[in-house]
Amino acid sequence: SVGSMVAFIAGITIMFMNMMAPSLGLWAIPAGMAIAVVTGLLCGLANGVIVTVGKIEPFIATLGTMGIFRALITYMTNGGTIPIDKSLREAYRPVYFGTLGGIPIPILISAIVAVLGAFVLYKTKYGRRCAAVGANEDVARYSGISVIKTRTIAYVIQGACVAIAAICYVPRLGAATPTTGQLWELQVLTAVVIGGTALRGGKGRIWGTIAGAVILELIANLMVLSDFVSEYLVAAVQGVIIIIAMLVQRFSK
Repeated sequence: SVGSMVAFIAGITIMFMNMMAPSLGLWAIPAGMAIAVVTGLLCGLANGVIVTVGKIEPFIATLGTMGIFRALITYMTNGGTIPIDKSLREAYRPVYFGTLGGIPIPILISAIVAVLGAFVLYKTKYGRRCAAVGANEDVARYSGISVIKTRTIAYVIQGACVAIAAICYVPRLGAATPTTGQLWELQVLTAVVIGGTALRGGKGRIWGTIAGAVILELIANLMVLSDFVSEYLVAAVQGVIIIIAMLVQRFSK
């Protein structure tokens, strides 16, 4: 549900910033960012509770919340758009279009998130518990690991990451629409699978996922810039890639 979640968080963020702009001025931007993070945490918590406490398969649970988030942003925009207030637009643009030391700010933010994610996954007890729960839930439970707590926290962290993505993405469009983040679910799954993470659990690769995302963008850009394959087939190519990657995982040791 990441794409729909991005759209929903973006809508909430823009509505809050527009509402607070007359009283807070430019301070409405950091306040809106804080609201985005809180909203992302709550959305992630909702996904986690539905999966762990409700004992619903993650795919089905997040498929349901995907529809909910997409319907909510469509309702909030009344099928149209929610633009950022003109007084905030220029001040917010550097979050996506700005650079720091010649490096685009979204790249720096992504790198920081990746480093933190790698530290948590590879160097902390929680990361090892995540791997244990993914590998074998029953064994992890018998080892004294709280499966519900571990998995719920993972969804909350995912919600925070989606919120950060929404914060960075909003200045690109300057508005939230019902189509924001469409098909991001496919891109996310493809990047993760290409990166070497096993969807059956127990094996995660932070830097592999980063490499997978870069590869996907390179493929998409090559398709757009060349006439070899139509740019309208980008999603089809991504679908083929994820199927091949899953087949490789299934038949490899």
